[in-house]
Amino acid sequence: MPRGFAVRSLAPTVREETTMNDHRRLGRELDLFDTDPLMGAGLPYWLPAGAAVRHALEEYIRDAERRAGYRHVYSPVLGKRELYEISGHWSHYSEDMFPPMDLGGEQVVLRPSLCPHHALIFRSRSHSYRELPLRMAELGGMYRSELSGVLGGLTRVRAIQLNDAHIFCTLEQVAEEARAALDLIRRAYHALGIRPVRYRLSLPGPGGKYVAAPEMWRRSVALLTEVLEGAGVPYEAAEGEAAFYGPKIDVQIADSAGRESTLSTVQVDFHQPERFDLHYIGPDGAKHRPVMVHRSIIGSVERAVAHLIELHGGAFPAWLAPVQVVAVPVSEAEAPAAAELVRRCLDLGLRAELAGPEHGTLGARIRGARLVPYQAVIGPREAADGQVALRLRDGRRLAAMPAGEALSRIQAVVAARRTELWEEALAVSPASAG
Repeated sequence: MPRGFAVRSLAPTVREETTMNDHRRLGRELDLFDTDPLMGAGLPYWLPAGAAVRHALEEYIRDAERRAGYRHVYSPVLGKRELYEISGHWSHYSEDMFPPMDLGGEQVVLRPSLCPHHALIFRSRSHSYRELPLRMAELGGMYRSELSGVLGGLTRVRAIQLNDAHIFCTLEQVAEEARAALDLIRRAYHALGIRPVRYRLSLPGPGGKYVAAPEMWRRSVALLTEVLEGAGVPYEAAEGEAAFYGPKIDVQIADSAGRESTLSTVQVDFHQPERFDLHYIGPDGAKHRPVMVHRSIIGSVERAVAHLIELHGGAFPAWLAPVQVVAVPVSEAEAPAAAELVRRCLDLGLRAELAGPEHGTLGARIRGARLVPYQAVIGPREAADGQVALRLRDGRRLAAMPAGEALSRIQAVVAARRTELWEEALAVSPASAG
């Protein structure tokens, strides 16, 4: 029996206590991720169920970015120390970086950020003003030398998969690009069922390690303030929370214990375009300096999945669920029909599994799969007529319908990345269904 259908106590579909939904406990209980001391602290690995959630999330992000005009790149996770000296990371951030490694007479480091690599990619080709804004995106690895005492589950790790993007644009395009990035974040939160607790304008604070360029900071703060006020979202200014090279809009979330953290960001950067001598050719034929807008829709994949585990208690929206459909034959006689249904699901791109009679009683199998969005129960009548009786995860039951129609409707909900499981008009309550 797949472990997802083991008859055991799972997290409640409706959360009872916030402490019940600690993502570390649920991650292990639901076989999403784990750690091993031989791999090292802060270096979790993903089990098949967790990998399915992560893959669905990454697919969504890449698709949303493509639709918004982003072009995806890949860049290496290593870089010469000199690269980060130029970017400013080495002088402002080296205590959070892994030590340099000697390689062929040069020093290389595991990158703590993707932006220097993207700056070099932009610099590698000549660009006209007609190409701007140029939106460059990557789901890439980066590494932070976090202290052992602050590591925990997926929220604080040393190897991070970051949903990162950098927009190279003119000064006149900055506000619109930042607004569009904020809109992407809002739409992603709707699809994921996430509600931010607040928006924060993160500013430099006294005594911090910040780039010394007062005019640059003034312009950046003014632009982000304009974006926040134009978006009509309430926000709070917070000193000491800016990046070393510029201010940022931080979208704040809270975990099951009420602890707040940043998930998504939009940042304006005049610093790195200057450090890397980036330019584009303007309509006057002269070189001009672009502005760099840093933008992350969901931040790190690890932190995003940790939040989603706690938010949904393991009962993910159908498009994110590790298993989307479980076929449940009433008896051994219906097992071939259930197996055929699973095959049809897989052909349609749905994640499906079979929970046959060898795994326990009908009731036990249904309870064991209660976090799966759709349970397709197949009895003698359904098997004979090519139908299924769907049970939705929220307890609703649907009248028996042709298997093709059921799968088509499920596929439509998944493709639309909706948080709802079904159209209300088609659902029958458990009481009325008998």
